[in-house]
Amino acid sequence: MSSEPLVFSANHIVSDIVIKFPKASDYFRDHKIDFCCGGKRPLVDAVQERGLDIDEVLEALHHLAANHAGLNEDNEAMNRFVEMDSQSLIQYIVSKHHDYLRAELPEVYKNVARVNRVHGEHDLHLGQLYVLYTKLKDELLEHTTNEEEQIFPRMVAQDQSIETSSHQELYDSIQLLEDEHDQAGNILKEIRAITNDFTPPANACTTYRITYERLAELERMTFEHVHLENNILFPRFQG
Repeated sequence: MSSEPLVFSANHIVSDIVIKFPKASDYFRDHKIDFCCGGKRPLVDAVQERGLDIDEVLEALHHLAANHAGLNEDNEAMNRFVEMDSQSLIQYIVSKHHDYLRAELPEVYKNVARVNRVHGEHDLHLGQLYVLYTKLKDELLEHTTNEEEQIFPRMVAQDQSIETSSHQELYDSIQLLEDEHDQAGNILKEIRAITNDFTPPANACTTYRITYERLAELERMTFEHVHLENNILFPRFQG
């Protein structure tokens, strides 16, 4: 039995579109439409901010949905996250995304530092990249530790009706986490801008190219990570 075709409108919330149609995240990322940190707003607002035409965006999304062979599989994968209990979702986020950040952030830092040291005198933006990336690395590592040690245990306890803190205290803590997500998202936007969408110079060495590839992967993983938290996990504790 074939499923009903997906239909999107200008007033659909961006994050809801990605939950309903995960492949849309690729389109949004390519067109610099924020679906994670700034995803809780109507599509038309996000599109207008980027100076795009809403009718063209809707047409592209409908075309993508109609021609995406893996639509059912993608939807099933996203539904698994939506249907997971909070403890299981938290465990997934930690094992898939937090562990990735702890392993990857220091290694990419070495590459960024090396490329800046070797090529920074000629490619002046590399100095700015080094400063931005260092800030991002430090903030994300502190952020994930705080989530695991302070916030996630309180979520699990509340989900299991074990009172460890007030609902308002947890709500306020989540608001701070979302603010930190916004800050990380803004840094990533700056990094994308100064690296020309992670496009290395034509004469870039192998390390230079690998650094940009790993930065692009870090951005993709961070957007997925923040989407799971902001748009699936956190709303369970914000009602």
